[in-house]
Amino acid sequence: MEEPHSMNSPRTILSFSKRGITTTASVSFIDPNDEKSNSEEHGPKRSEVYGFVGSITTVVATAIYLAWAYIPEPWLHSIGIFYYPSRYWALAAPTYAMVIIVLAITFYIGLNFPPPTSLTTMFGKF
Repeated sequence: MEEPHSMNSPRTILSFSKRGITTTASVSFIDPNDEKSNSEEHGPKRSEVYGFVGSITTVVATAIYLAWAYIPEPWLHSIGIFYYPSRYWALAAPTYAMVIIVLAITFYIGLNFPPPTSLTTMFGKF
């Protein structure tokens, strides 16, 4: 029994059943306009789930970071938070990260240039 959207294909698929070995050469296509087949047969993709969880985690981590960086210490003590990193790291860690990224890009670009004393720089094919 063929599906409503199927085509013949030169590739054959082996099927082991009680009736014996049979070969089938049909490929089925899913109609993108058919909402029933898309919602029932396929759930959310892994990348979509990981992206959603990653975005929620990023928002929560940013909120915690901004709260730690800007809420005064007496307010944190009043709600029962006594252990947290030094406020120095609220500015130092992002600054160090930005400097490392800029230096990495600069070194990457610099390493891809040939040395100015190289003969291939002065005498090329053209």
